[in-house]
Amino acid sequence: MKKRALVTGITGQDGSYLAELLLEKGYEVYGLVRRSSTGGFERIEHLLPQLQLVRGDLLDQSSIVRAMEAAQPDEIYNLAAQSFVPTSFQEPVLTAEFTALGVTRMLEAMRHVCPKARFYQASSSELFGEVKVWPQREDTPFHPRSPYGVAKLYGHWITVNYRESYGLFACCGILFNHESPRRGPEFVTRKVTLAAARIKLGLQQRLKLGNLEAQRDWGFAGDYVRAMWMMLQRETPADYVIATGVQHSVRELVQIAFDEAGLDWREHVDVDPGLLRPADISRLVGDASKARTELGWAPAMSFDELVRSMTRADLERAARPRA
Repeated sequence: MKKRALVTGITGQDGSYLAELLLEKGYEVYGLVRRSSTGGFERIEHLLPQLQLVRGDLLDQSSIVRAMEAAQPDEIYNLAAQSFVPTSFQEPVLTAEFTALGVTRMLEAMRHVCPKARFYQASSSELFGEVKVWPQREDTPFHPRSPYGVAKLYGHWITVNYRESYGLFACCGILFNHESPRRGPEFVTRKVTLAAARIKLGLQQRLKLGNLEAQRDWGFAGDYVRAMWMMLQRETPADYVIATGVQHSVRELVQIAFDEAGLDWREHVDVDPGLLRPADISRLVGDASKARTELGWAPAMSFDELVRSMTRADLERAARPRA
C-alpha cells in the first residue's frame, strides 16, 4: 500500500522538490493549497497529474482538519510560511499568524485527526540570528533578529512541545539557506542570478544590493528536501541542523553569477544603503555533523555549481520570447 504524504507550501521551491522526491519513492502526494494563492503552480506544473491538491489555509483551523481528513497522511511536511525576511519587518503580525500560529494549527489538527502520522516542521537558521558561536549546532542558543526568525522560533518550540507533551512523531529541520533555479526572484540569490542574465541580454542596466559582506551557508534545495524525508524515516524523532558547513559572502555569489554570464560584476553592481535590513545577521554557518552521523545525509552540490546552474537557468528564461 502506498504511503501518503501531505505537504503544505507545495507550490514553493522546497515543496516542488519534495513532491518530486516523494513521487519518485512511490508516495501518494497531497498538497495543501490556498484558494487565494497568487504564487501560481509553475514549479509543480509538470507534477500536477500525479498530485492530489486539497484546499486549506494555515490561518483557518477547520480547513486544515478537513485537509488531513481527506489525505489521511502517514507523513506531514509543513513547509508553508511567510518566508521572506524583509517582508516580515513590514508585516510582522501576518508573518506571526502564518509562520508561528500556523504550526500550532497543523499540530493540533494532526493530534486529533492522525496522531500516528509523522510531522516535519521547517525551522530555519534565522533562529540563531545574533550568534556568538560558530558553527551553529542543534544546541547553539537562539537569538532571532527578525519577525520572521521570531515566528520560526515559536514554530520550532511548539513542535518540540507537542512531541514532548503528546508523544507525536514530530521533527524540526533547522535548514540553512538553500537555493535553486526555482527560488523566488525576491531572494538575494535569484535577484543576483536573474540580474546577471538580464544585464547580459541587455534587458537590465544595473543591480542594486545591500550588504555585500554578509555571509551565509548556501546549499541546494534538492539536497535539503532529501534530509527532510530522511528525518521522518528514523525510529525516533529528533531535530537536525542541515547545512553545508561552508560560508560564502554575497560578493562571492555576485562574482560567480556574473562570471557565468561572461560579465565583470564591478561594472554593473551598486551598493544601496537603503537595502540594508533594520537588524541584519553578518555570519551564519551550520554544523550538520548530527545529520551526517544519524541520517547519513550529506550535500551533493557545491556552491559554485549551484550559482552557475541558477545563472544558466535564468539566461535561458530571460532569452525566451515574451508571449
